[in-house]
Amino acid sequence: MARFDLTDFEFDLISPLLPDKPRGVARVDDRRVLNGIFWVLRTGSPWRDLPERYGPYTTVYNRFNRWAKAGVWVRVFETLAEKSPDSMQFIDSSIIRAHQQAAAKKGGRITPLAVLVED
Repeated sequence: MARFDLTDFEFDLISPLLPDKPRGVARVDDRRVLNGIFWVLRTGSPWRDLPERYGPYTTVYNRFNRWAKAGVWVRVFETLAEKSPDSMQFIDSSIIRAHQQAAAKKGGRITPLAVLVED
């Protein structure tokens, strides 16, 4: 197990939320794929730079996209937020005060730092 891979406790929380209907060929280990997805998201590296210990990058990438379209990630985040509501804190630009020299030039337009999304 690598330094930031999922622990048994973390995987036990997430695993019931993952789809379990196989399509034809048996799926590779979900835990290994999740660790690969989290590695790419954490490091910001391209999918092609995924270490070999997580399997083929195409498998990890395809699974990430398929689960995103199926809403799996939304369910995971909502469940984790319910388990620990204090662990999720967000910062938006409405509560951050920038130094006066960080503003646009005189008469310039100041654009917001955060994008607001309506449900």
